Amino acid sequence: MVALQYEFDAPLWSWSPGQADSWVFVGLPEEVADEVLDLAAPYTRGFGSLRVEAEIGATVWRTSVFPSAARRTYALPVKRAVRVAERLVVGDTAHVRLRLLDVEAPRRT
Repeated sequence: MVALQYEFDAPLWSWSPGQADSWVFVGLPEEVADEVLDLAAPYTRGFGSLRVEAEIGATVWRTSVFPSAARRTYALPVKRAVRVAERLVVGDTAHVRLRLLDVEAPRRT
């Protein structure tokens, strides 16, 4: 199986701005989100989520991306440990490498 991989830059945003313990995310760029939506439909889990392996800087972790209707994309949660290790705060732009774990790349003919 050949995994789908993406690399992009995106700003960190807070689910509940102003709350210190709020969830923090990056949104997948529109072209990435569109491709993921097209290819991943058969592989989605609860709430339309997809299992991924994410990398920011030297930190690699496994999580899921979730569809965000409000932002019209998929949202990647960036846990506190990652933000601390990579010295990131809401509003910073992160360079993200993302690999979909359960979705196979389409075969080229």
